[in-house]
Amino acid sequence: MLTLFSNGFSPFARKVAMALEYKCLSHETVDALSHGNRERLLQVNPRAEVPVLVDDDICVVNSSDILAYLDQKYPQRPIYPGDLKARVAARALERLADTRIDAILLNCSIWTWAERPDPPLPGLKEAGQQDLNGLFARIEAVLANYPSPLPFGHMTIAEFALWPHLAALRPLGFTLESNDYPRLSAWFAAMRRDSVFANDLRRTADFMKTIGTTSDFERNKIFWRGDRIEWLLARGFHEWFLDEIKAERVLWPE
Repeated sequence: MLTLFSNGFSPFARKVAMALEYKCLSHETVDALSHGNRERLLQVNPRAEVPVLVDDDICVVNSSDILAYLDQKYPQRPIYPGDLKARVAARALERLADTRIDAILLNCSIWTWAERPDPPLPGLKEAGQQDLNGLFARIEAVLANYPSPLPFGHMTIAEFALWPHLAALRPLGFTLESNDYPRLSAWFAAMRRDSVFANDLRRTADFMKTIGTTSDFERNKIFWRGDRIEWLLARGFHEWFLDEIKAERVLWPE
C-alpha cells in the first residue's frame, strides 16, 4: 500500500499527489504537517518535511526522488519524456520550479497565510515579479524547441512541478503576460484543461478555506530552507530575516 505524507499547501507534496493520480496509483494520504501527525512524520523523515512516500518497506524522501522512484517502480503512464534530450529539459524545468520559482512565491505569500505582526515588506512583490519575468523568459526560450501546447507530448514532471506555482500567480497578485510569454501561457492553459490539475486546484482551494480557522497547523513560526533564504538575502531583505530569527519566528530542519 502506498502512503503519501503530504500537505495541501506544499507545492512539492502536490506535485507528487498529481503524479500518483496521473499514474492511477491508489494510495493513502496523511496530512503530515498537522500537529497530530508530527511524530508519525518524524519517523519517516527526521527533517519533518513533506512529501514522503512509503511503499511497503521502501521510504522515499524528496519530491524529485519520489517521482523518479514512481516511474521506475510503476512505469505505466510515464512521467518522464522518452527522448533523452527532452528528459534533461523536463528535469531542468522541474528544478527551476522547485528552487527558483518556489522561493519567490513562498516568500511573497507569507502574509496571506501566516499569523503576522507586521505588514508585507515594501518592495518584496515588485522584486518577485521582476525575477519571475526573467524565469518566464527562460522557460519561454526552452519551449521554443518543442511543440505547443504540450512540449513533451504528455504530462511530465515539468508540468507537475510548475503547476502549483503557475496556479498561485494570480491569487498572489502576480502576472503572466500572454503577449510576452505565449508558449508558457499556452502550456499553462493546457494544464488547466486536464482533470488531474483541476482536481489539485479543488483540493488546494478546500484546504486554504480551512487553514485560517484551525489551530492544527503551525502558522506563527515559518519553516525555512536554503533556496528561500538565498532569494531573500540576494534581494536585500536580510535585516527582516534577521529580525525573524531574533523574534524566534523561524523553524529550522533538524
